Amino acid sequence: MHMLYDSESFVVVHMLPDALEPAPQDPQALNDTSVARFARHGFEIVDKRSGKEVYLDGSWAEMFQAQILAWQRKTPTQEEVEDALDRYAGLAQNPVVVH
Repeated sequence: MHMLYDSESFVVVHMLPDALEPAPQDPQALNDTSVARFARHGFEIVDKRSGKEVYLDGSWAEMFQAQILAWQRKTPTQEEVEDALDRYAGLAQNPVVVH
């Protein structure tokens, strides 16, 4: 887990996968969905204003990562970052739960 951004309105965390387990050699085991086969990363965006979060993985994570890379090439203003995060926060449905 790597915190990328923290402001009064948002927190963005890059969730990195755990170490991969080796793929099973037994063909029957290929149907076992409990065995991790693919490393996937994702991004959690917490909207502090609404108390909700959204987790982006798969193609959503890839699009968000492209946005981050663009921000690294051209440093955006805080307002530009907050506007982009606000658009993603519109997807948030899950209340933030403290563990």
